[in-house]
Amino acid sequence: MSSEQFEKLHEMYKSLYEEAKLIPDRVLRSHGEEKKKLVRVFDERLGEAEEVLQGMEQELFGAPASFRNPMSTKIRLYRRDLSKLQRDLHSNTGLGFSGRPGEGRLGVYGAQNDHSTQQQAQRALLIQGTESLNNASQSIERSQRLAAETDRIGTDIIEELGEQREQLDRTRDRLVNTGENLSRSRKILRAMSRRLMTNKLLLAVIIIMELAILGAVVYLKFFRH
Repeated sequence: MSSEQFEKLHEMYKSLYEEAKLIPDRVLRSHGEEKKKLVRVFDERLGEAEEVLQGMEQELFGAPASFRNPMSTKIRLYRRDLSKLQRDLHSNTGLGFSGRPGEGRLGVYGAQNDHSTQQQAQRALLIQGTESLNNASQSIERSQRLAAETDRIGTDIIEELGEQREQLDRTRDRLVNTGENLSRSRKILRAMSRRLMTNKLLLAVIIIMELAILGAVVYLKFFRH
């Protein structure tokens, strides 16, 4: 959508409408060929205004919903204004719009107003539905990305927990081995302690025996004569 182009079309419509709005009063004051000429001019201006409105609708197709919806409503109101001008001219002049080139065109636009309004409403609903579908698709894509990210994080956590479990298993095995080594060390220390006590007893016995022998020798040598 080109906002500049839309504004240009909007200004063109307002200019055409202001020009057409003055014609019914001029028709009432005219007669004969001048009156017919004014009716043809009126027909042409309404036809041009309708074409401008169609151009404005085309420009609205790519516009954001916040801008498109109020502008679509305004275009429908503009079409009602055009229809009212047609009815006013017809009721005030009593002219029928039968088969002449200018007047036939005026009748066609009067009959097409409701149909164009319905088409515009349907297009607006279709655009809104498309936007809702796109938003839903984007939401689903975000959910899928979030689910994939969550799955990846969960996988990383499981792998990390597995590694920690392996580390705990290795630590437990080392603790078991350390306990076994401590048990063996305690056994060795107890065995060494028993051997030390045994050696001490043997040494005491030997010393006692040596002292007994020495005492016997001294006795036999010095006291027995």
